Amino acid sequence: MLHRRLLLSTATAMAAAFIAVPTLAQADEPIKVVATFSILGDMVKQIGDDKIELIPLVGPDGDAHVYQPTPQAAKAVSEADVLILNGLEFEGWLERLNEAASFDGALVVATSGIDPLAFDDHDEEGHDDHSEHSEAKHDDDHAEHDDHDHGEEHAEHKEHDHGDEHAEHDDHDHGEEHAEHKDHDDHGDEHAGHDHGAIDPNAWQSIDNAKLYVENITAGLAKADPSNASTFYTNSATYLAELEALEAEVSALVDTLPAEKRTVVTSHDAFGYFADDYGLRFEAPQGLSTESEPSAADVAELITQIREEGVSAVFVESITDNRLLEQIARETGATIGGTLYSDALSDEDGPAGTYIDMMRHNAITLSSALGS
Repeated sequence: MLHRRLLLSTATAMAAAFIAVPTLAQADEPIKVVATFSILGDMVKQIGDDKIELIPLVGPDGDAHVYQPTPQAAKAVSEADVLILNGLEFEGWLERLNEAASFDGALVVATSGIDPLAFDDHDEEGHDDHSEHSEAKHDDDHAEHDDHDHGEEHAEHKEHDHGDEHAEHDDHDHGEEHAEHKDHDDHGDEHAGHDHGAIDPNAWQSIDNAKLYVENITAGLAKADPSNASTFYTNSATYLAELEALEAEVSALVDTLPAEKRTVVTSHDAFGYFADDYGLRFEAPQGLSTESEPSAADVAELITQIREEGVSAVFVESITDNRLLEQIARETGATIGGTLYSDALSDEDGPAGTYIDMMRHNAITLSSALGS
């Protein structure tokens, strides 16, 4: 099984929330903000509203794992006042883009202050296993969240060499940060942009984490455009309340799943944070990246596991080639339980047009297919 454990990331994995943020002279003009992918872009939009001009680099239904920066993307980044990224090595292509764009604006790392999950890639047993601690963690996380002091958490993470990172980013050498990530994992050149190594970057799959995303984004926008800071913080408070309500709704839906139906089979391993939050186990033939190729042995073992555990439904993903999951469903007799959204939103008319819609849709899909 693939094993995940909570990991306090080193300085190479956790960057400062915002760095060298310039104050904009023309406050009446919307600030230009680039977000790296659609989920992040929606969060930024909820906070910035009409006070920002937003460009997401990887749009709805786009796969950030295989994204290749374009000249248009480089132009957008070079003209941006603020660049907001996920971090945790998710945007491996950003180093190349920064070099092409010569970005000198404010950099906001949305995952600053988040404890990332460790990801041990395919081991001898073959698949992903969250069962060791996920049930207990679900209860502990909610108890801790009630007393959660984000300010203290940020202060704790600041101890992890964030002062040095601030100094590095004050010179706007964003490429160095990504080069450090690259050296840390010793990626080969061919897949340097897409192999996430030992850290799971899909932190947005936890609604608790999404609240930290919102806080980091809000602080970054407010520092970049102080004249509209009150608007950003007002929008943020409204959005955080909506996330609180979403969390209760998703928890109620997942709680309907019986103990024997809490194994979820999907295309690639993108739901570790969701699994930890709600006491589920996710199995996937692919690893963290949609570029990874599962071995025949891994697929055969997953098919055996589905049969032995009586898994009744498997779930395709919006950004992946679903032929393998369809083959697994045929060979095991499982049904296709629906489509889950992992790394990208749908278009605005689809079932996952916003982050809140996406999380609600996934919970409803799981509950409908696996619930008693």
